[in-house]
Amino acid sequence: MSIDIIAAILARSGDHARPYADTSPLAVKTVTLADPRPGELLVRIDAAGICHSDLSVINGDRPRPMPMALGHEAAATVLALGDPEDSRFAVGDQVVLVFLPSCGDCVSCAAGEGYLCPNAAAANGAGMLMRGGSRLSDGGATVHHHLGVSAFASHAVVDRRSAVKVDRDIPAETAALFGCAVLTGVGAVMNTAQVRPGESLLVYGLGGVGLAALLGALAAGAQTVTAVDPSPAKRALALELGAAAAVSPADAGTLPKADVVIETVGKAAVLAQAYASARRGGRVVTVGLPNPAEMLEIPALSLVADGKTLIGSYMGSSIPARDIPRYIALWRAGRLPVERLLSSISPLSDINMLLDRLATGEAIRQIVTP
Repeated sequence: MSIDIIAAILARSGDHARPYADTSPLAVKTVTLADPRPGELLVRIDAAGICHSDLSVINGDRPRPMPMALGHEAAATVLALGDPEDSRFAVGDQVVLVFLPSCGDCVSCAAGEGYLCPNAAAANGAGMLMRGGSRLSDGGATVHHHLGVSAFASHAVVDRRSAVKVDRDIPAETAALFGCAVLTGVGAVMNTAQVRPGESLLVYGLGGVGLAALLGALAAGAQTVTAVDPSPAKRALALELGAAAAVSPADAGTLPKADVVIETVGKAAVLAQAYASARRGGRVVTVGLPNPAEMLEIPALSLVADGKTLIGSYMGSSIPARDIPRYIALWRAGRLPVERLLSSISPLSDINMLLDRLATGEAIRQIVTP
């Protein structure tokens, strides 16, 4: 059995000129979705966030097999279980979809580091689900999944390990943000950097992940949080959210060196600047995803002489089943007002125009609904 759904399909990457509203890299079209296998869920997508990781596939910074149904941050409703005896989920559940499941059997998963699961990474890189193959097709031809989710669509089939059940009273447009922006940004602060009360923190980049990191630092008790971004509007929002200062990249050198620096831009040059902004003994956490061809240059001696630590953070070093409920509890307590990151809610048909707003830095987190 299968159903026809609407999805935003990328046929090729790396050669789409902007504005995307004119060149239309994503085609919103009808494709076929197969039934879920045991261990999988059929879900209705209720809200999906547009992230720079989606844009990175379109512009070729993140090479992926084509064609691909994009989108990886979403809230959804469970419509059917691949295994009717699965007691973890029920029809009608609201779930947050996350972009990296974990197999539960490898060395990384056994060590509590499911975010480094090589089996999940291999499936994502191949554009397939964890249990093998794709559930999407277009006229009989395979359409690849984006990070196991493919959320720019009316429906999706996902591995159950890509879903975390949440309460239904959370608005879908807010719940969606916990699947990537919050999981990555807040996780980088609380899990990877392990920010302690009283520490100072500096954030480079004020997109959804960077602003989530700022909120996470405040929730963790950082004494001062400062931010760097070229957008005056984003800097103003950072100040509204509690940043002690927010400056342009040209003025970043005027800021005091910080205990912890979070880099979210995904550019090697920015990461080098972020590294220089950490105090002696400071910790630098990078969550940005640069083009694979970019190389980082830092003074090698400084790692020893300055005692700095440079740490990569994928998915905020998060365990979604553990951390999403924690972050939602902070949101309910008013300590993580992630709804402030929402720039707009639009129909999926506007996706290419919304990608332009993301590429130019006009938007933070835009939500699309089928």
